[in-house]
Amino acid sequence: MKTIAAAFLFCTSITANLNGQNLINQATNAINNATQNSGGRGSNLSNDEVVSGLREALDIGSKNASGSASKRDGFLKNSLIKIPFPKEAKVVETKARQLGMGSQVDRFVTTMNRAAEEASKEAAPVFVQAIKTMTITDGINILRGGDNAATMYLKGRTSNELTTKFSPIVKKAIQKVELTKYWKPIITSYNKIPGVKKQNPDLDRYVTEKTLEGLFTLLAQEEAKIRKDPMAQVTDLLRRVFGGR
Repeated sequence: MKTIAAAFLFCTSITANLNGQNLINQATNAINNATQNSGGRGSNLSNDEVVSGLREALDIGSKNASGSASKRDGFLKNSLIKIPFPKEAKVVETKARQLGMGSQVDRFVTTMNRAAEEASKEAAPVFVQAIKTMTITDGINILRGGDNAATMYLKGRTSNELTTKFSPIVKKAIQKVELTKYWKPIITSYNKIPGVKKQNPDLDRYVTEKTLEGLFTLLAQEEAKIRKDPMAQVTDLLRRVFGGR
């Protein structure tokens, strides 16, 4: 199953950089070679069926990850991806709670996670576009990788590009949920304390980084399900490509 699902990502990279029918044939041959030692999964499919199945799996996985993150409490109530108070400003949180501003701190944390949930509504097309930039060499490496090989590729190779693309999305979400309204009284009160080092973390950057980190975590889960779980193969085509039908 591992080699078959990895092969689907290999083929996605090939079809995204298509230069002719020979590359399609190379993609199909990669699937057929992999299936010879995997119980025949994905064999006897036409080129069009293989490509359609791979794109369908990619589309479903990306939408599931962003859909899970973008629902209400998708970040806030998920301990794996919940965004905490900025680590570099932990002293601010501690002092604010000592000053009786615990409720304001909690509202700020909630609002950061609401911004991440709002931004995640537009995550799927960002990830899909990034995946389309994979080269044939990248695809071969993913083919030989583990259950989260595609996710690790994206995180390692496209984080800067994704951050650039995602930053304005997060900035817009931060404005929508009025994050600074909850942050300003906390940081203002702290910075008025005599002798403290002034703090002013870049909230746009922090929320962007944490939102992407959370989405990568969910994407890894979706990748693993597509590779291993028949219940995640929700269409006939996916079952034929990944389920050995």
